[in-house]
Amino acid sequence: MPAPRTPACTRLPRPAPRHLALLAILALSAVLNVVRLSQNAYGNIFYSAGVRSMLRSWHNFLFVSFDPAGLITIDKPPLALWVQAASAKLFGFAPLPLLLPEAIMGVLAVLVLYLALTRSFGALAGLSGALALAVFPSFVAVSRVNGVDPLLILLMTLAADAALRACASGRWRALLWCAVLVGLAFNAKTLAAYLVVPGIVVAYALCAPGAASRRLAQLAVAGVLMLVISFAWIAFVEATPASERPYVGGSTNNTELGLTFDYNGLGRVEGEVGGPGQIPVGSGAIVHTQPPAPRARRAPAPPSRAHPAPTRPATQAHTAPQPSRFLPDGRERDPIAFGGPVGPLRLFGTGLGDQGAWMLPFALLGLLATALVTLGAGRDRRDPRLAALLVLGGWFLVEAAVLSLSKGIVHPYYVAALGPGLAAMCGTGVVSFAKLARGPLRDWRRVLAPLAIAATVAAQAVLLRREQYLLWLVPVLIAGAAVAACALLSLRRVARGVLAAAFALVLVAPTAYATTTWLAPVEGTFPAAGPKAATGSGLLGIGPVDEARDRLLQRYIETHEPTQPYELLAVASNTASPFILMGHDAAALAGYSGTDPAVSARELARMVAERHARYVILGGEFATRGGNAATLAVLRGCRELPPTSWQGSPPMYLDGLTLFDCAGRARELAAS
Repeated sequence: MPAPRTPACTRLPRPAPRHLALLAILALSAVLNVVRLSQNAYGNIFYSAGVRSMLRSWHNFLFVSFDPAGLITIDKPPLALWVQAASAKLFGFAPLPLLLPEAIMGVLAVLVLYLALTRSFGALAGLSGALALAVFPSFVAVSRVNGVDPLLILLMTLAADAALRACASGRWRALLWCAVLVGLAFNAKTLAAYLVVPGIVVAYALCAPGAASRRLAQLAVAGVLMLVISFAWIAFVEATPASERPYVGGSTNNTELGLTFDYNGLGRVEGEVGGPGQIPVGSGAIVHTQPPAPRARRAPAPPSRAHPAPTRPATQAHTAPQPSRFLPDGRERDPIAFGGPVGPLRLFGTGLGDQGAWMLPFALLGLLATALVTLGAGRDRRDPRLAALLVLGGWFLVEAAVLSLSKGIVHPYYVAALGPGLAAMCGTGVVSFAKLARGPLRDWRRVLAPLAIAATVAAQAVLLRREQYLLWLVPVLIAGAAVAACALLSLRRVARGVLAAAFALVLVAPTAYATTTWLAPVEGTFPAAGPKAATGSGLLGIGPVDEARDRLLQRYIETHEPTQPYELLAVASNTASPFILMGHDAAALAGYSGTDPAVSARELARMVAERHARYVILGGEFATRGGNAATLAVLRGCRELPPTSWQGSPPMYLDGLTLFDCAGRARELAAS
């Protein structure tokens, strides 16, 4: 009998080139998000302090309490903070367990966008779009701090991918899963999640199989499910008596609905207090004639009643000498930045331009080219490219319109949410430009590719010169664009390769700009890329002088009969945040912005009378906004402690905080 054959060694199939390219892009995304990540310390100290408080009890966790005693909540929905709290519970409360989940979410969003584009437009579109998102500067910046935007972006991208699968199959499961994902995204950043919905609705109504009546019924059911998921936690909070939960931070009426539709919702579009040109100077505020110290991160304290500081009326404040916009190290002094003037060019202007406009011309013209290719030659409604154009292109246009036209609070890092839609249109644009460039010589659409490259290079040249960054790259970009344009117009057969090379060239500038997030700690509250962007400072988000002063203050309180559950009360949350991160039971009387009516004078008087609170610090973050009734009562009714009593002599830093002792002053507080 012949000897049995030895089976050949099983060999794994060789990975396709597109898979190797995808791995390289994901590795690049991970590198951009993770290199020197630990230097960002606790990142957004408002959220970090809240996570530490949430770990103290299930009550704090469920209501996303900012402070350990559950006085006031964080002004955002819970999902992103729950993820951070879960990570901190598993790996310990430290900076990296708070920051790494966001970095991972950024990489996952790149992968999901690749999958969505590849199914509709092929591997070249998927790889191009994934690469454009991976190096999108604002997207990289937010992926390096513990904010809510990375989870929002990931869930919206997943929802867009689910919507494309639903449009292809018409199945209930895919559409309902899309609705669940949008609802979860709502629980990361409320109404911002719904900007992906218009494109999804139009795409499913037009492109899904089945009768029109069935499609509309499916959309109606999915819409109901989306609203149920969106408002489930809000309903839980609203159903809980106000006396049994923290005050809803950021609201004026102690309701999550008010927070959702006002401060975090329509106020951002229509204009609100705290937006550009609408930051108030409250009745308890002081406008000093001298500028603040160069590295001060907190506003001046209220003046001593015995020695009032020289002031001028707010209407004359502009006559005072103004400090330079930049610090000696070349970084911006003030991290609180807004978008430029409202209008169609806002995304290119100062404030938003360097965070996300690097590839904006390519994406806009890519959307046009994709529409021409997809809608031309009598394409039917079931074409998956049409669905992708409507879902991803619709998301891109809606985000761009909202960012361009909103009159309220629009910080530069909001541009990160534009990243997936913009990157998707870049990816589809590469494929569509290549197809159009191979058309007849007299076809006017052949000029779209050279025009997109030229317009993108022009925009990048303006941005590089405005930021005074990589100026040597400008002539390289111009020369490369000229060569690519000539090749596209004359060599139709190599259009695909030329476009790939030109696309890689125009991604050099945003990639380099994204790496500037490695150069210094990213500012946790207002993360931004750029060599001049304001940076974070210190483990606790404050400078060394402020940290030393805070530790002296806490040492004084610990040795002078502190109360529980409130060892220390501050005006605004970020003044209390370092104390919470140091492990102390601090809280904020007036929420994040220092103006929430969270605690009345009578409520503070009761807390003092029951020996639940004693020490209050006025000044710090947003002190010029005037506080609320409780902080005004402290100024009138409590005993101000001289700085030498808790800072030593001479005092380290007179302009930051003023400490008040309210022991035995309950009657005075109630009467204020």
